[in-house]
Amino acid sequence: MFLNWFDADEAKKFGVSMANFYLEKIPPTPSNKKEKFLEKKQEEILNSLVQQIIRFKLEHKLNIYKKAQVGNSFKWTLKEAGVDPLYVDQLTGWLMHGL
Repeated sequence: MFLNWFDADEAKKFGVSMANFYLEKIPPTPSNKKEKFLEKKQEEILNSLVQQIIRFKLEHKLNIYKKAQVGNSFKWTLKEAGVDPLYVDQLTGWLMHGL
């Protein structure tokens, strides 16, 4: 039972899958020509992420360690893809607030 507390494989996979979902929908360096369109699309994507978070929380019991693993894998997947580090920090903070 105690060792299960540290088993964060599913949490890490979830963090990476959310980052990949985000990256599929919004490229790391969007053009400024379509800012209004991207803002609307971003809102839709964030709403989809909220739904994914809700489903994951219902199916998995998340302790503080597992939550940290979700956030860490999400953050580093986005950073490695070339998303602006300041924006990644904001997005990760938003994600962690929802967990």
